[in-house]
Amino acid sequence: MPADGGPVTSIPEDRPALPSWREGDAKRSIVEFVRRASSEVPVEERVAVFDNDGTLWCEKPLPIQLDFILRRFVEMAEADPALRDRQPWKSAYERDYGWLDAALVEHYAGDDRNANVIAGGILAAHGGISVEEFEAGAGEFLRTAEHPTLGRAYLRCGYTPMVELLDYLSAHGFANYIVSGGGRDFMRPISQEVYGISRERVIGSAVALAYRGDESGGTIIRRPEADYLDDGDEKPVRIWNRTGRRPLLAAGNSNGDVPMLHFTQHADKPFLRLLVRHDDKDREFAYAAGAEEAFDEADRLGWTVVSMKDDWSTVFD
Repeated sequence: MPADGGPVTSIPEDRPALPSWREGDAKRSIVEFVRRASSEVPVEERVAVFDNDGTLWCEKPLPIQLDFILRRFVEMAEADPALRDRQPWKSAYERDYGWLDAALVEHYAGDDRNANVIAGGILAAHGGISVEEFEAGAGEFLRTAEHPTLGRAYLRCGYTPMVELLDYLSAHGFANYIVSGGGRDFMRPISQEVYGISRERVIGSAVALAYRGDESGGTIIRRPEADYLDDGDEKPVRIWNRTGRRPLLAAGNSNGDVPMLHFTQHADKPFLRLLVRHDDKDREFAYAAGAEEAFDEADRLGWTVVSMKDDWSTVFD
């Protein structure tokens, strides 16, 4: 895969574009959009943004970062028995993930009471450590842990068709960005390796940071408080803050991606909105909770819906 942001390359004529995409409306929409954008839009204006969890890689039975956090919650509860009766440590310690799953569904339905409880635990879990320590722990977890039901390493849980799409866009001069509700610093260690997206093009939720000077060049410390949650209305704001542009293409899979998809609209340039539908229970998972508003908007505005079952000949490499 060409490094994101490198020189524009071309897809070899003997290599079909998007080989894991079946012929159909979704693939035709992508190819036609890229054809038009390549001829009508200057390279510097070709920006594409992608949600991560459920759009670029698997998010069930729980988001990958949540697995990372839950393991930390268990460590904390083992060290402090008082935490074992408090959420979210209680759910993690008892391996009872129903409460956590319900909290995420409630979040996408607009009820953040339990999501805020989870957020408080997440902030406490890695507060006070350096950004280098956090990145080392996240990187080790992502490179060694396995998905609980798919029988594959987490780094092999990226959707092959979406990785091909990133490659295809990059080859046509697009700058690809991850724009995720997941943690920015959790994704950065592997974004180049998995997606060909350089770490500075990862936009995600973040905690507050503080610099402490010392004779070794100083250290940046994670503070136990949020900076921002990159979800919903915050996504267009963070895209603009980082790129200074409206994207030409946006891809998501949930209600939290709707504002980002709306923001990808131009009066005088080609644009494309992709919404991934999880409808393949045999090769991945089948679910729609948390995406009801997104699919209503897709029907109303004619967004391109990507069916895992119908549009992808394979899901994972």
